[in-house]
Amino acid sequence: MTTLTYQDAARHLLAQGFEELAQGDSRQASEKGWGAAAQMIKAVASSHGWSHDSHASLYGVIDRLVRETGDEGIRDRFRSANALHQNFYENWGSADYVAGGLAEVRGLLDKLEPLLD
Repeated sequence: MTTLTYQDAARHLLAQGFEELAQGDSRQASEKGWGAAAQMIKAVASSHGWSHDSHASLYGVIDRLVRETGDEGIRDRFRSANALHQNFYENWGSADYVAGGLAEVRGLLDKLEPLLD
């Protein structure tokens, strides 16, 4: 997948997440939020030539970006995305919780896009 394809997928998945939440499916909305975050992280990693082929490598990309930018908000928003991923499996989050998580993912995407090379 190319960097642009990952980037486009991220924005598309986030939009789907908000649509699914509006339809009352917070579980699927949660997974789309996680997917959006993962795809944008892959876009940044791909643009820099960094590994992005596992969950562990995504965490490594986040750590590296926080070190390089000094922006802890990247890690904080990534944690929200990870909580959405957990919610997909556990389904414990309310619609308001998921809406907040999707908003955090939107913020993560906005922080990551300018870091694309």
